[in-house]
Amino acid sequence: MKCSVCGGESFSSKTVLWGELVDDWQLSSTEAAYVNRQQGETCNACGSNLRSIALANALRAAMGTDSLLNDLPTLKQTRNVAILEINEAGSLSPVLRKFPGYVFGAYPEVDMHAIPYADATFDIVVHSDTLEHVENPVHALGECRRVLKPGGALCLTVPVIVGRMTRNRQGLKKSYHGNPSTSGYDFVVQSEFGADAWTYLMEAGFDNVKTFAVEYPAATAFLACKS
Repeated sequence: MKCSVCGGESFSSKTVLWGELVDDWQLSSTEAAYVNRQQGETCNACGSNLRSIALANALRAAMGTDSLLNDLPTLKQTRNVAILEINEAGSLSPVLRKFPGYVFGAYPEVDMHAIPYADATFDIVVHSDTLEHVENPVHALGECRRVLKPGGALCLTVPVIVGRMTRNRQGLKKSYHGNPSTSGYDFVVQSEFGADAWTYLMEAGFDNVKTFAVEYPAATAFLACKS
């Protein structure tokens, strides 16, 4: 395996899930193992985990290049791309900030239910493991589509449990990505995404969705294009 962010070929692994979250999501040992890989297997050179590498592959495809993500802010054909990053996309954020047309927005200043930018502003919108915390994911994805230029692309990841369908956690015990004693409402998981995650993009108005996998089923990322 090769890191598409920096080109590194050496990786390390650590366990990131904790027992309460495994129980809340009713994960099997196999599911817990690949989610741990998704979040905890990282490139030794740049620190990107498999989730970030999958997202980097989606971003590279959106910009029409096979070059390493680290190189794209300086390449003539990609450096002028206008990018909106909603919340930090893990280890990719330092790379994305190098694009001259980069804009960053974090919750609550930028709420995905009402993104505070004009229609057709950006070439790319990117967010990573954020949508599962949004109450109305289809509406939020529609907002991402609204601020994209025609031909623009949304690149995103969500934690996907591939052997089940998406479950809304309304009415269930609150589950957090983080320590409940220190995490706010924005860390509460609203949706546990499954094999039908791509359909939410279609419902939001996108008509072309691609999936990028790294060490499937460990890590997946989506690229949705606005025609």
